[in-house]
Amino acid sequence: MKRVCVYTGGYEGRQAIFAETARAMGEELARREVELVYGGGQVGLMGILADTVLENGGRVIGVIPEKLAAREIAHHDLQELRIVGSMHERKALMETLSCGFIALPGGIGTLEETCEALTWAQLGVHKKPCGLINAGGYYDHFLAFIDTMVDNGFLKAVHRELLLVDKDPAALLDRMAVFEPPEFKRWMAREDV
Repeated sequence: MKRVCVYTGGYEGRQAIFAETARAMGEELARREVELVYGGGQVGLMGILADTVLENGGRVIGVIPEKLAAREIAHHDLQELRIVGSMHERKALMETLSCGFIALPGGIGTLEETCEALTWAQLGVHKKPCGLINAGGYYDHFLAFIDTMVDNGFLKAVHRELLLVDKDPAALLDRMAVFEPPEFKRWMAREDV
């Protein structure tokens, strides 16, 4: 993978493991010479992640809407900062630039971006790996809810396989590097309705 998009929070969260994991991810991306594509902020886990990649000699591309950049949260020390007009443009550009997607702990925005990347994979818009770092069990309830979707017939098991989960950044990146999307003909068949 040449570039990976990482979704994460603009806050650090209350557990030290969140910042530790963001640093570990940044170190691993730089070590592997995988460029980071992220939301362009200098605050919270986003800032920790970007700073760690930079401190370790890696390359970072930030993508931020102009309204957020204007609030002075944009990280101006990146090799590349792209300022776009809207959140929709941000997500589309991040998808275009990236070879895969990873979610670290974060809030509603992180969850929304992660679900959108998964939805695009389910619909066949892309065949890129989607990963989730479950640091400190942060995503346990989310993962249980996804399994509930499968149990109740709202998500096929084959689509559940699109989400790679690990607590270790290196292990997740290893899995993403060899990811082959599961075979499925279409996301919904008439007999499933």
